[in-house]
Amino acid sequence: MKINRLQFASLALALLMCLSSKDLTAQNTSGSAYQNIEFKMSKINEPVIPNNSVNLKDFGAVNGGYVLNTKAFADAIDVLSKKGGGKLIIPPGIWLTGPIILKSNIELHAERGALIKFSPDKTLYPLVETNFEGLNTWRCISPIYGKNLENVAFTGNGVWDGSGEVWRQVKKSKVTESQWKEVISKGGVLNKDKTSWYPSEVFMNASKGADQNVRPDLKTKEEFETIHDFLRPVMVSIQNSKRVLFDGPVFQNSPAWNIHPFMVEDLIVRNVSVRNPWYSQNGDGLDVECCKNVLVENSSFDVGDDAICIKSGKDKDGRERGVPCENIIVRNNIVYHGHGGVTVGSEMSGGVKNLHVSNCTFMGTDVGLRFKSARGRGGVVENIFISDVFMTDIPSQAISFNLYYGGKSIAETLEEGGDKIVNKAMPVTVETPQFKNITIKNITIKGAQQAVFLQGLPEMNLENIEITNLIAKAEKGFSIIDAKGIKLNNLQLDIQAKNAFEIYNAQNLSLKNVAFNPSSSNTITIAGEASKNIDLSGSNLSKTTTVDKSVPKKAVKF
Repeated sequence: MKINRLQFASLALALLMCLSSKDLTAQNTSGSAYQNIEFKMSKINEPVIPNNSVNLKDFGAVNGGYVLNTKAFADAIDVLSKKGGGKLIIPPGIWLTGPIILKSNIELHAERGALIKFSPDKTLYPLVETNFEGLNTWRCISPIYGKNLENVAFTGNGVWDGSGEVWRQVKKSKVTESQWKEVISKGGVLNKDKTSWYPSEVFMNASKGADQNVRPDLKTKEEFETIHDFLRPVMVSIQNSKRVLFDGPVFQNSPAWNIHPFMVEDLIVRNVSVRNPWYSQNGDGLDVECCKNVLVENSSFDVGDDAICIKSGKDKDGRERGVPCENIIVRNNIVYHGHGGVTVGSEMSGGVKNLHVSNCTFMGTDVGLRFKSARGRGGVVENIFISDVFMTDIPSQAISFNLYYGGKSIAETLEEGGDKIVNKAMPVTVETPQFKNITIKNITIKGAQQAVFLQGLPEMNLENIEITNLIAKAEKGFSIIDAKGIKLNNLQLDIQAKNAFEIYNAQNLSLKNVAFNPSSSNTITIAGEASKNIDLSGSNLSKTTTVDKSVPKKAVKF
């Protein structure tokens, strides 16, 4: 049967209309996303959003940033939900709103030019039982909040702004003089030394009894209500949900952490920009906690704390929940500022396993790759694969493993004299954290205070860490303390300090194919009575190595 062009066009149009009448499924991540991944991982399912759409303006929303549009958002989401779900289009404009409560099968599409500005009126944010800093607690509801959901998407190129400036403490040392004058002109209170500004006296007093921004001494909602102003929320909180997508928007200026997916299965974060002022207290970018099957790609971060952080709960709360963070791909991202480029911990009591990080660039982050924990956490971090990471101008450690994390930033730790060597072993219990089976390769470090810092516990060493193909220019080289199964191969080092390797209580360590800057006179020192089976035979280093008398005989092989 012959079909002329007009008939063909009619058939094509009919087919297109038929397809458009059905539910639209977001394009699934291609199979190539899983190529060269070192562990087996289920294909991540993207949200399925029905082909319904409404425009925020059709629900009485008023542009300009002076009329509260909370009801317009709620009504639009409710209408879509009753239809089975769909897309809420947020057009260009400034849309002031209180908290947005998410529902299943909803896509929030902020068009380019749209600015969703969350109200600074804290009375609009009631307390809810939630999780923060890895602990079960009460907190003000997040500006964007959803729990027990399926199929949620944030798309478009608009901006979501959390009005964090009214929620956060500001330290004078972190801002310029003009910024400080602007901060204190807003009211609030100063501490006795006039070195920190607080939004209110309630906030300042409540912070004095806090452990990492959580008040463990308070138990009831009524008790927490007395410090409502202190309980600043994360900006985006999505909990216990499946198939969540962030694709395109800017998320910025959060009260605390910016984006916090908690116990989410099938999570994709791509093509987003996450921003906070660099001085913002706890101004993390993305905190992926207790999540499974995660992809973070093609995004940029410029924040006031850790940029991309992997967590799984803190101490007893995290261990009892027992939900690890697992099957995570982080690739093709840029971090401009943050306490860490990619960070694991310190809240990792539920465990972290199967993490792939590749092709990321960190520029000026306090630390590049940061793994942190402490006695009391428990949990196991294992099967970590990192490759092709490029770092410049790192003010502290480019690669850092520290099991003595005390809640302070690297800058604060350095101000207090740096990391301390502790050689007293403690009994191994469920509270003992463990980091093992970690591969790091193809790393470039152009400028850092220290290239690599590896510090385990005497009772639970860092175990099986391999670093291959590393080029580093730094003031200091390697510190390796309480670690075993460490393999270092193909290192090209330009280290200012005379002592390029400080090795203490290392076991089963091999150092091969090390090239120093020819103009340097770098040395290696080895100490510690637990040192054992240290192989330096592959690098002709005997003349530049000092072995302390505490090291057992024949522990070092040249």
